[in-house]
Amino acid sequence: MTEYTLIRSKRKTLALFIRDGKVEARAPLRLPRRDIDDFVRAKEKWILNRLANSREQAARREAFTLRYGGMALFRGVEYPIAARAGSRAGFDGEGFYMPPDLPPERIKAACVQIYRALAKPCLTARALDYAKLMGVMPSAVRVSGAKTRWGSCSAGKTLNFSWRLVMAGDDVIDYVVVHELAHLKEMNHSPRFWAVVEGVLPDFRERKAALIALQRRLAGEDWE
Repeated sequence: MTEYTLIRSKRKTLALFIRDGKVEARAPLRLPRRDIDDFVRAKEKWILNRLANSREQAARREAFTLRYGGMALFRGVEYPIAARAGSRAGFDGEGFYMPPDLPPERIKAACVQIYRALAKPCLTARALDYAKLMGVMPSAVRVSGAKTRWGSCSAGKTLNFSWRLVMAGDDVIDYVVVHELAHLKEMNHSPRFWAVVEGVLPDFRERKAALIALQRRLAGEDWE
């Protein structure tokens, strides 16, 4: 049987998670160990597949690099990364430019800096346009370095978006924006919430699927 780490809590159900190539079983406090073992055995095939995917993803992340002549995503389009005389880095609508002779890690750092600079005006503009359309108004729009959440809406009506979102196409960006704005009407994921999203974006399911595809791609790229 696959080795696993057992984590007990007040949860009501038993579930398996793959974390950094290791298996975690999260179980209710009083669930017998034999029942947990039986559950893990029954999920052996699923576990092995997920572990293989995890190792492949880790290998892709380790091999990920950015170089001059390479490409980087912005709003769903691949743009070239080029050296340009001077000390500034930026995006000119045709590509990412930065000083010459930078090592790969510095190129990646420069790209992240550019993404952060582009994200604030882009995401704020999209949020305010849709807020007007939906008849709501956030208290603020902020850009964060969140790695696992594309967006969030606080109780104080502040919208937060990861700078990584500007790698997505506009249709996907708009889905995340509308999703978070819908929380200003329904602070949950109830049928009423999804009705709000669908009322603005009837094809939100296709957009959500595209977001998941991008998430899978970025999981194999080391942008940390």
